Amino acid sequence: MIRLQRITTADTALYAYMERLMTEAFPPEEYRALAQLREYTDSKKHFYNNIVFDEDTPVGFITYWDFGKFCYAEHFAIDPARRNGGYGKQVLDLLCRQLQRPIVLEVEMPEEEMARRRIGFYQRQGFTLWQQPYRQPPYKHGDPYLPMRLMVYGDLDSEKAFDAIKQRIYREVYGAAEQA
Repeated sequence: MIRLQRITTADTALYAYMERLMTEAFPPEEYRALAQLREYTDSKKHFYNNIVFDEDTPVGFITYWDFGKFCYAEHFAIDPARRNGGYGKQVLDLLCRQLQRPIVLEVEMPEEEMARRRIGFYQRQGFTLWQQPYRQPPYKHGDPYLPMRLMVYGDLDSEKAFDAIKQRIYREVYGAAEQA
C-alpha cells in the first residue's frame, strides 16, 4: 500500500535518499541548492517534503507547497529501480485524494518525446495542460528562466486563475518577482 511520509533533515537516511533521487532525476537548473532545500524542508510550514513508501520500502519522493486554495507539486520522482511499476499513478491518485483541492505542476514544453510522454502521463491522471506561456524562474542566481507549461488537476479556470497562480508560485517558491 502506497503512503506518503513528510520528512525533515532529522530523518537522516530518508533525507539522503530523497537528495540522491533529486540529483539523479532532475538537471541542476531544475532544483534549488541543496542547502536551501534543507532549510525549506525544516522551516517552511507550507512546504511538504515527502517520501513515497510501498509498505515500509521507500520508492520515491514528492514535494509540494500547500497554498490553501491550491497546492503546487514541485518535484516528483520514483526510484529508477522501481519505475514502470504503476507507482506514479498510485502516488498521484493518493495525493489528489488526500489534498482534495486543485494541484498545479510545471512540465517541460512538449517538444521532446520524453516531455510529451510526461504530459500524456499527467493527462491520463486527470491533469489539464494550460496553454498560457509560462517561464520557470531560475533556482540559482545567473541561470535563465526556462520555458514550461502549467498543468492542473481540479477545478481551476485557466483564464481566471493563471495570473494569480503564477504570481504565487513565483513569489513563494522561487522568491522571484513577476517577469517583465
